[in-house]
Amino acid sequence: MARKVTITREVILESALQMLIEEGFASITVYSLAKRIGCSTQPIVWQFENMEGLRDALSRYAEEYAAKKAFSRGKDAAEAFRHMGRAYIRMAMKEPNLFRFLYLGERPKSKPYSVKDVASVTEDRELVVKIAEQTGLTEQQAMRCVQNTILYSHGIATMIATGVFKASEKDVMAMIEYASESFVLKERGN
Repeated sequence: MARKVTITREVILESALQMLIEEGFASITVYSLAKRIGCSTQPIVWQFENMEGLRDALSRYAEEYAAKKAFSRGKDAAEAFRHMGRAYIRMAMKEPNLFRFLYLGERPKSKPYSVKDVASVTEDRELVVKIAEQTGLTEQQAMRCVQNTILYSHGIATMIATGVFKASEKDVMAMIEYASESFVLKERGN
């Protein structure tokens, strides 16, 4: 007779995500996770085989968690882009361990980004097209504005997540909005 699974994959991943957010990636071991859940190590090993399997699954789970927070069906493309930016900054401020894991190379198999990768971060060509329409820029110009805004925002978020820079969310968003508007003006030749 098959054994009934009482500690599900979802329970394990949710507990691992909470440990990641609260204590950082380095705190997660099969033993510390089992202790947090209140079980033996067996359910974790049974679900993920080993720590590498758990870390890979946690990486995907954390990405999904962050994506849900960043998703918006804003009134327009610029508002949707701002919502993503606010979610990104909030993560750096309120969940710095998660930010470092996802965006600063702490997760397994993370790789350096190229400019092309930054362009694909938006993953939605429609967003760039709408921003181009709203600003009067070409798609290529709008893409450069998006890339520059992402890179600028990432720099600030990195400084926040690592404790180098402190500011209110309102002040940070004003800085990013100003920079983004400046990128648009630069593309227009102003």
